[in-house]
Amino acid sequence: MMITVWVVLPYAAVAACLAGHVWRYRHDGFLGYLYGPHIDRVQRVGIRAVRAGLPVVFVVRLVEMLASGPHSRPEHGIQVLLAVVQVIAVPITIAGVALILIPPLIAADVRHRVTPLDRLTLPLTAAALLSAVLVTFDGGSTDTRFRTAETLFAWVRSLVAMHPDPHVMAHAPAVYQLRGLILVALIALWPYTRLAGIITVPAVRLLRQLVPAPYRSVPTG
Repeated sequence: MMITVWVVLPYAAVAACLAGHVWRYRHDGFLGYLYGPHIDRVQRVGIRAVRAGLPVVFVVRLVEMLASGPHSRPEHGIQVLLAVVQVIAVPITIAGVALILIPPLIAADVRHRVTPLDRLTLPLTAAALLSAVLVTFDGGSTDTRFRTAETLFAWVRSLVAMHPDPHVMAHAPAVYQLRGLILVALIALWPYTRLAGIITVPAVRLLRQLVPAPYRSVPTG
């Protein structure tokens, strides 16, 4: 059971994420949900908010992981800066996701295009972002002991290195286990939801600008 949850599921989620991005690219170039006349001003504000906040949250977690030791936090100055940035970026991202997802859920003319996975996206994204704040300010972490580094970061590093260590998560506090499972679910579902093009569309447009026209086959929608 431990191997299934903390090894098989994460790799399966990454595989589902990659396959989903290939499918969306071929299906609609990631332009099916976040563009067109059905997108109102509120949703456009939400798109801008997510594009401003989500990359910041990701970079914060990446820097925190790279700057942490096996059991220690980043240096005090870096730690304070990351915490402040995260406290600002998380509410912006959650608000943006809500502005994108809530209007289609209540508008009769587009409700039929809302899938069950879309309905899961808002609570999952909010849970992922809020759990990040919870583990960042966990009272069980000290200057010489950083529970996130001992559990989540060690687990992620082991998966990336292809030497998975499920024990660090199997014995982690419940909030860390819950955060790990939330992230696995979000990674697996992301390309199949309305938010798939949030970061991918700007990346595709940048690629289109950088790659000469004869050598690309990027959708032009």
